[in-house]
Amino acid sequence: MPFNKNALSRREFLLSSTQTAASILAISTLASCDTLQAVPKEKRGSKMRFGMVTYQWGEDWDLPTLIKNCEAAKVLGVELRSGNAHGVENTLNEQQRKDVKKRFADSGVTLVGLGAKIGFDSPDPAELKKNIDFMKEFIKLSRDVGSSGVRAMPNKKHKEVPIEKTIEQIGKSINELGQFGADYGQQFRLEVHGDFAELPVYKKIIDIATNPNVTVCWNCNKDDLKGQGLEYNFNIVKDRFGAVAHVGDLDPKQYPFEELIKLFVKMDYKGWLLLEARGKPEDRVKALAEKRELFEKMVAAAQA
Repeated sequence: MPFNKNALSRREFLLSSTQTAASILAISTLASCDTLQAVPKEKRGSKMRFGMVTYQWGEDWDLPTLIKNCEAAKVLGVELRSGNAHGVENTLNEQQRKDVKKRFADSGVTLVGLGAKIGFDSPDPAELKKNIDFMKEFIKLSRDVGSSGVRAMPNKKHKEVPIEKTIEQIGKSINELGQFGADYGQQFRLEVHGDFAELPVYKKIIDIATNPNVTVCWNCNKDDLKGQGLEYNFNIVKDRFGAVAHVGDLDPKQYPFEELIKLFVKMDYKGWLLLEARGKPEDRVKALAEKRELFEKMVAAAQA
């Protein structure tokens, strides 16, 4: 074959090809980096959501009305309180439980949890067992209707019983329920409430209940501000927060809600903040929407 000075040697061809591929890869990498840099970083607290507890504003709404009103207000998560008009109780049969689950599944509203005014403080062993048994059935109900967990309370001190003994009893009781809930895929949430609402005292209960499925349900009240103040009290329990927290009516004159929202944003809380408002506004759906808008403004300010 005659010599062609314009022809590339095999070595030159491979070298040229490698250099071309490297150049293409470098350009592609730079383009990818530019694309990644163009994507804004997600702000802390951006996955936190706003819902409601059927404490007073929803206590007299049946289930269709509750869902309709929540959708209208764009408040798309709800904790159903036992004893209210929507009637989601342990007494529901299998078909009724399926109907509740389907009603939520067909809506835009998430059934975040079920709540009961049940405590574990009683010095009467029979009453204590009754309450624990109720909560076990409540956990099963929560699973059946498509909820993710149940909420209960500590709840009272008893003059005739040393407080440390009551704290230990509550801690052991909820630890048992935490394990029971885990077996059913249900989170157990203990509300900061009643005679044990002071956070350093409440924390003693949680420290006894070592099961990781036992979680803290924050609940805004004046006890949060005692001792070393809101931030300190928040921080001593935040590592055990569950999927829900309760907030009041978001009125800064009544409670430092802006500071509280900042703390939730700072920790990048990803659960539900559930409105537990008192009273009966003339138009509760409108009031509910206004509270959602106020919540969104507070979150945006905390993220700025």
